[in-house]
Amino acid sequence: MNIESIDTSNMCSHLKRKLFEEDGAYHRLWMAMQDDPELTAVVRSRQLHIYRNGKKVLVLAGKAAPKVIREDRLCEMMVEK
Repeated sequence: MNIESIDTSNMCSHLKRKLFEEDGAYHRLWMAMQDDPELTAVVRSRQLHIYRNGKKVLVLAGKAAPKVIREDRLCEMMVEK
């Protein structure tokens, strides 16, 4: 998965910064997503919905807290430092 595979035109600007800037809160997740062929993502309602093998695992928003839908190793990365 890469930036070209996601339509970011409807993504919240805060979320873009958190994902794509090196010091962003979710940048580490974004980098891990690049190397994981089981993950897909789509922008809905200005948020990033992340799926593993077709099942939603996480929703990332710009200002709101992330929503963990199902336990996944990607979600565990949010609490690790």
